[in-house]
Amino acid sequence: MGTRGSGPAAVTSAEGGTAGAGRARAGRFRPGRFRRGLLAAFVAAAVVVPLSAAARPAIPAPAPASLPPLSTATLAGTYAANRADAAEASAMAAAHGDRGRAAADRAMASPARHLLAYDGRGTGRAVEVFGDPATARHIAVLVPGSDTTLDTYDRFRAGASALHRATGAGTAVVAWLGYDTPRTISTTALTAARADRAAPLLVRFVRELRGAWGTAPHISLLCHSYGSVVCARAAAAADVQDIVLFGSPGTGVDSAAGLHTRARVWAARGADDWIAEVPHTRVDLFGATVGFGTDPVSPAYGARVFAAGGGGHSDYFAPGSVSLANLARIVLGETAEVTRA
Repeated sequence: MGTRGSGPAAVTSAEGGTAGAGRARAGRFRPGRFRRGLLAAFVAAAVVVPLSAAARPAIPAPAPASLPPLSTATLAGTYAANRADAAEASAMAAAHGDRGRAAADRAMASPARHLLAYDGRGTGRAVEVFGDPATARHIAVLVPGSDTTLDTYDRFRAGASALHRATGAGTAVVAWLGYDTPRTISTTALTAARADRAAPLLVRFVRELRGAWGTAPHISLLCHSYGSVVCARAAAAADVQDIVLFGSPGTGVDSAAGLHTRARVWAARGADDWIAEVPHTRVDLFGATVGFGTDPVSPAYGARVFAAGGGGHSDYFAPGSVSLANLARIVLGETAEVTRA
């Protein structure tokens, strides 16, 4: 699930069936059956739409650089090597005739960018840090939702940059596009398959952050939309202090306790976020488990629910917003200052 106007936004109607069927079943409405019907309808659309669209040709790019483990001594070299890869990827994309990707790669190659990882192949992966992770007392790792690729990376990066400005010196914010996000209108956005593949990569990255600097920073996972499914899969093994789920379709478990983590678990949803209309249920359809279950902001889930203001699905990092202020407080460990919903 990605930005406003994407995701299962089609699953928003509370009406279904014919008028005659409605009269015949008056007083017998079954929410569970209704939700399963909505999910089945969306799955059908998700299968048809990608098959009817033309496939994008593969974009050539170099394989990622082989780099030494992160440390204070290797950080500058890591940045330089990844910028060089981005520059080469830009040239290859331009020669291939993909001017949009060439421009995205070229922006990544800027000397101002601090890339901990880069892969221009396919939809692309990038891990960019704001601030100095070697000296940071607090590190926030942002995990994005669906439709976040190198081609749409700027909107994800803007959120990381806004959070870094809100948290100030002594904090590092990592934009972790370290996995292949699903397309919003696809069956992959309704199952945990991509999250299952992403979770070990996220755990490995957190472990690398922990071991790189000889310090013990406060690490928070900030997990937006489908990214909350990734964080849920990583929660038991990731050594972090806070896991923050916002704009979440669910996590695939029934409660925060089901994450089996010692981290504090937080949840929020903006008042105008369309994700609230997605059925928070799990059903077996076509041999796969579809949907992610309990709403993380519901009392049944048991997370620490905080105020997110009146914003929509893409507004959690809007400068001056209630949600950004609370996210910054969580990252800084100022938990008593977080305003509750």
